[in-house]
Amino acid sequence: MSHAASLDPALRRVRQGSEMAALRALHRFGRLSRADLARVLGLNRSSSGHIVAALTAEGLVREVADAPDGAERAAKGRAGRPGILLELQPDAVFFAGVEIGVEHISFVAIDLSGTIVAQRIAAFDAPAAGLDDAFETAAHLAADALPSDGWARCEGFGIAVPAQMERGGRVRVAPLLGWRDVHPAALMRAHLPGKVPVAAENDANAFAIGDAYGRDAARPGVTLALVLETGVGGGILVDGALFRGGHGLAGEIGHLLVPAGDGALRRLEELVGLEGVLSAWRASAPDGAATLEAFLGEVKDRAPGAVAIAEGWARALAFGLSQGCRLVDPDQIVLGGSLAALYPLVGARVAAHWARIQDPGFPMPGIVVNADPTFGAAFGAACILHQRFLAADAEPAHI
Repeated sequence: MSHAASLDPALRRVRQGSEMAALRALHRFGRLSRADLARVLGLNRSSSGHIVAALTAEGLVREVADAPDGAERAAKGRAGRPGILLELQPDAVFFAGVEIGVEHISFVAIDLSGTIVAQRIAAFDAPAAGLDDAFETAAHLAADALPSDGWARCEGFGIAVPAQMERGGRVRVAPLLGWRDVHPAALMRAHLPGKVPVAAENDANAFAIGDAYGRDAARPGVTLALVLETGVGGGILVDGALFRGGHGLAGEIGHLLVPAGDGALRRLEELVGLEGVLSAWRASAPDGAATLEAFLGEVKDRAPGAVAIAEGWARALAFGLSQGCRLVDPDQIVLGGSLAALYPLVGARVAAHWARIQDPGFPMPGIVVNADPTFGAAFGAACILHQRFLAADAEPAHI
């Protein structure tokens, strides 16, 4: 940070580590008194005070009055002026996240507290548009959503893509996008002003991270997070930490082979992904009504054609989940992506199909839909940069 530039390098690292620890504490616990913050950090009041002074001078932390109502103050024996608490200055910095999907680009910005402050989504034919158009559109979407001085306060830009990705951020192949051997972070950086840190992540991994981010404590056990879009991406969290597997492909159950209605074996994502569902719906939908919204409406109204498609979706999803869970053994499954909206309408059918093929020795995990499934991957991409910003030993996010 700027105020530490004149310090000895070793002392600077210690000071920065303590400051980041203070920011992490305020992010996790919310408002804290100076005494409580010192206890959390394991420091004396004097050392903690120096850290608070530095963070306040940089505009990252602010003081607020603790003003409980009269009854609460009386119960605590308080009188006179309210106490002073410390909290993060939310708009001090921003973190941006973008998901480049097959048919859309979505954008999310979060502030220092991890709260979403802006969202945008635009239809986009990524395979037809090509690489440069995808990243240029993402940059324009971000510029439109951020405040006028947003780039000056942007401390990170995350990109989520449906791709087989190495740990260093290189995309080996993204079949749905038509990409091969590309570096999304480098391509994105060319469209951003200044030196904004940029990092790229698989969309399902980003979604999994975003779903768990900001909780007071990590979800215990194993979570399988699925993104139901044109394809089906999967990410695995173990006690809140991402598990990538040997080649970064852990959780990708969309590539499981599943028996189709015609007796052939097809990839799960072909049967339960958005493209497969809408293709089947177009064959029976009225002219001009072959959209996901129209399909979901028909399922709600119990229209026979739509219900038949939804039933096939539920059967295929149940088979895929049952096979995937035999290997992953998750405690819970979290669904995201635009097609996650279908699950609440047919969840009982998924459970019924799953129960018929489930081995008694394998418990069935709970299934929930993410609170904001459409923006889940973009939110997770922003959270990755937020997490790196608060990490005391974080390496630069420029990949």
